[in-house]
Amino acid sequence: MIRTPYLLFLGDAPDPLAAKVAQGIKDWRPENAVGQFRMEGCQADLGLTDMTLAEARAAGAETLVIGVANRGGVISPAWKKVLVAALEEGFDLASGLHNLLRDEPDLVAVAEACGRTLHDVRVPDVAYPIANGVKRTGKRCLAVGTDCSVGKMYTALAMDKEMQARGLKSTFRATGQTGILITGGGVPLDAVIADFMAGSIEWLTPDNDADHWDLIEGQGSLFHVSYSGVTMALVHGGQPDALILCHEPTRNHMRGLPGYDLPSLETLRDTALALAKVANPACQVVGISVNTQHMDEETAIAYLAEVEEDMGLPAVDPFRQGAARLVDALEQV
Repeated sequence: MIRTPYLLFLGDAPDPLAAKVAQGIKDWRPENAVGQFRMEGCQADLGLTDMTLAEARAAGAETLVIGVANRGGVISPAWKKVLVAALEEGFDLASGLHNLLRDEPDLVAVAEACGRTLHDVRVPDVAYPIANGVKRTGKRCLAVGTDCSVGKMYTALAMDKEMQARGLKSTFRATGQTGILITGGGVPLDAVIADFMAGSIEWLTPDNDADHWDLIEGQGSLFHVSYSGVTMALVHGGQPDALILCHEPTRNHMRGLPGYDLPSLETLRDTALALAKVANPACQVVGISVNTQHMDEETAIAYLAEVEEDMGLPAVDPFRQGAARLVDALEQV
């Protein structure tokens, strides 16, 4: 088990979105976020107290969590001095990067010398099956997006929080590093061997009560040429009964792909639903989640109203307004 609470390492993140792992922990497990550690040039700020390693240890932090999700998931050489110092200060390290802590000899040596633990959460620890497509009992909802990092995880977490408050049966199913660090378990889907990806999601969302909902954390986008494969595994392995469309309307292009425009919500609806019906012909699109963090209140409300009218589905920002209307729609499935 990863010891809590955490000091969230933002490193030299070039923008706030690069620190989405740390942001997710801060937003959904604030009791575990003692403070933040930022290097020179860091362009992300969680609004937490900036702390030195010594200050964070004195405040009770047990684990330094690498809260940056950079392209390729690599441990920057510039970070190494801080990570080594953290181990020597008495911290364990936790990371969800593709570049594993355990594969860095210098970090391994210092951890062993200091009696500290390295946690790589993006390492599958289950022999997942190949998907068989057999229909499972219970219900499943999947968030699908027009792009990466548009709020799919936040949507599922917000819906789970609302359902738990209503006394409904639901479980948030983490499929990425941030979700796993927030909840303590899940499938690191983008680190699973391709042939077993859909099967891992079948394993993650097993037979359940007829009125139980698994809220599956979405990944990537069907329209993102870098990461569409992980999305397909969720669509087919998850066999969703319901889809939530997720969108961030202020972007000029796909995340990390300046030559690619975002698809429209209509295109996302038609593409994702057709693919979902391959595994579950009864699947429905039930609502729209819009990430309005870069809009003022008036602009956001107007945009949501326009989307709702155009699409004929409830459109909300679940982090800003709550997920009640999305859950209302889900209860009609």
